[in-house]
Amino acid sequence: MHSLPIFLDLRGKPVVLIGDGEAAAAKRRLIERAGGLVVDEGDPAARIGFVALDDDHAAEAAVTRLRARGLIVNAADRPALCDFTLPAIVDRDPVLVAIGTGGRSAGLGKALRQRLEALLPADLGRLAEALFAARARIRARWADADGRRRAIDRGLSENGPLDPLRGGAAGRCEDWLTGEGADMPDRLVAIRLRSADPDDLSLGEARLLGQADRVFHRPDVPPAILARARADAAREPCAAPPVSPGGGLSIDLGYA
Repeated sequence: MHSLPIFLDLRGKPVVLIGDGEAAAAKRRLIERAGGLVVDEGDPAARIGFVALDDDHAAEAAVTRLRARGLIVNAADRPALCDFTLPAIVDRDPVLVAIGTGGRSAGLGKALRQRLEALLPADLGRLAEALFAARARIRARWADADGRRRAIDRGLSENGPLDPLRGGAAGRCEDWLTGEGADMPDRLVAIRLRSADPDDLSLGEARLLGQADRVFHRPDVPPAILARARADAAREPCAAPPVSPGGGLSIDLGYA
């Protein structure tokens, strides 16, 4: 991973913008859309800066000045001068999907954004709001944190009652919360790898890895495949999984 994706709350905060023309206007629109206040270079409260200048020397000088004051800086069309880059954004407020290419190709980021725009329902943000509003009830029904996470995972799974890629999921939240069968049963699933390439995983296998509570894997399974599991999933190298692997979803991962 070449950089750490983060979401900054810019509401009411000063943001330096140096430049003019269409590139600067685009940055201004983005800052203001996020609630930031565009200020000039001299504002002492600013901690973030954008530079949109055509001249290479002027852009480098502006970046140097801002960095000397402790600002982190984005320089339009100059990845080598950037402390951070701007992703392509799919906005389903409050759900935001950010696609970054490390400054390599804005066109690729745009193409991926357009594909995702077509996939994600326009009312996806309503599902996030419905789940937020139901937090107390969700905690009351599933007091155990692991059980709660598994229930939410099952609800949001493909073809589940809250499947986020199906429109109208927010309207099904009440039925999911009060219905039967929302708890995910304990299970152990074997995945047999065909190669060391994570792209050879089927969609179903990749989905299972992303949902697993723990992964029992052979020592020769490469890190690139283990990285497809949830970041907080336990990873346990072993010759074979234990007889009682534990609650939730466990994966037995090895080669065929």
